[in-house]
Amino acid sequence: MSLAETPSGERVHIGFVGRRNAGKSSLVNAVTGQELAVVSDVAGTTTDPVRKAMELLPVGPVVIVDTPGVDDAGGLGEKRVRKAREALRRCDVAVLVVDATRGPGDVERDLAADLARRGVPFVVARTKADLAGAPAGPLPAGAAPDDLPGAAAVISVCAPEGLGVFELKEAIAAAASGARPQRRPIADLISPGDVVVLVVPIDESAPKGRLILPQQLVLRDILDAHASALTCQPEELTATLATLVSPPRLVVCDSQAFERVARDVPEDVPLTSFSILMARYKGSLSALVRGAGALSTLTDQSRVLISEGCTHHRQCADIGTVKLPAWIRAHAGASPTFAFTSGGEFPDDLTPFDLVVHCGGCMLNEREMAHRMARAAACGVPMVNYGVAIAQMRGILERSLEPLGGIAQILGD
Repeated sequence: MSLAETPSGERVHIGFVGRRNAGKSSLVNAVTGQELAVVSDVAGTTTDPVRKAMELLPVGPVVIVDTPGVDDAGGLGEKRVRKAREALRRCDVAVLVVDATRGPGDVERDLAADLARRGVPFVVARTKADLAGAPAGPLPAGAAPDDLPGAAAVISVCAPEGLGVFELKEAIAAAASGARPQRRPIADLISPGDVVVLVVPIDESAPKGRLILPQQLVLRDILDAHASALTCQPEELTATLATLVSPPRLVVCDSQAFERVARDVPEDVPLTSFSILMARYKGSLSALVRGAGALSTLTDQSRVLISEGCTHHRQCADIGTVKLPAWIRAHAGASPTFAFTSGGEFPDDLTPFDLVVHCGGCMLNEREMAHRMARAAACGVPMVNYGVAIAQMRGILERSLEPLGGIAQILGD
């Protein structure tokens, strides 16, 4: 997978945040080397978050996010501020932009406190250094009048002249180096030389000419672990297993094929799903396993939110809007009411719901998934993902968790 093909959910998100007219857009243009954002002396020129995928060495693939000013006012301004904060919550690293001619105020101090509270590393960029009569470049701790508690670095910049921009990139890269946990989809579960069988249905819901992202990530991770991957469709699984001299180290299947695959894979061969691996990869497996128990408690009066992190053309056999509701009704022996969201949509208030069923989150980064899990927990609403839910409803959840340490260990994490 090339840098250009790296999906947004696998990139480090870097958000530029601050007041209106602090110089965020000029700084984003200087960092990306492109006229990405519209620059104007008119306050509030940036009305929606602007995103740019690029490479930032030594971090690698990143998404640069330019946000509206968080001091905007009025009805429309409040909507812009909300959009800015929504974008910022997805960011792994932040650049807190301060107009050096004005210095920090309550807005900047509140932003710094919020970033520190959420554990987001941030760099302070003091813009308009030329107007403030300050030299461009990094400043030692305590040397700047606008030092904000928790900042990884303070860099003085003059964006139009490109002064201090290189040093800012270096500071961002340093802050980003430890911003994301170093998890692997599957490599820590296997050893060099192992054989892993991947069961990939190619049906009407499969994308044309490609594999879906969880399958790509797992396949690449197997190769990086110097193991071998053998890929087949569900109807070919029995014949595929018969060609092996010894049993595979692991079988990984699409969740929709769980029931059939579980019948065809001998009990002594470890089995799990792409969706369960993704839940662990995103750091949310234990909470999602706990949420699976709520599937049996649903009634005719219950409300269930089914949420997907991406948007796609829904077909007649769509898993989110068709298959899952039918399976849940059959499992619960009831007819709860279903609501649906996709892409960036996700309610802040989940109290109207009795359960959230979420996709694997492959198109969302880890911070966004953590935010959604936290919202559900704060509202007291259990949450489960597609793969865990299907395994629970098929009676094979415990088996599917054995390769990952077993249900007791997972729930104890």
